[in-house]
Amino acid sequence: MSSLAEVIAAADPALAQHAVSDPGPGRFEDLAGMRGFVLEAVYEGYLMHYGKPRAFSGMDADLRLLAGDALYALGLSRLADAGDLEAVAVLSDLISGTAQAHAEDRPEEAEALWKSSSDRLRARSCAT
Repeated sequence: MSSLAEVIAAADPALAQHAVSDPGPGRFEDLAGMRGFVLEAVYEGYLMHYGKPRAFSGMDADLRLLAGDALYALGLSRLADAGDLEAVAVLSDLISGTAQAHAEDRPEEAEALWKSSSDRLRARSCAT
């Protein structure tokens, strides 16, 4: 099962009717374990806010924002429960930084933040 399919399975049951049957591979499939799952969950939340979601469809704008927030919370709570406070900090900074970049119409900066943040989490994951 792909990390993205795992996100669908772990999402709030209220979102099940909006889940796509085959979301395809995730963006962070190369990062195994919890951090891979968390990056997919947070990235799907980000896409709910600013792009085209891969795992869910058929939502109005208000529900997409709420679903995005729920996916952010799903990822961050998994990290917090595991005591991975470094990753919580990286992703919290990523979420706020990408929101600011989009608010200031700088989507290319948001993409650069995704790259640098996921690289940090990959490097730390390999070091432990």
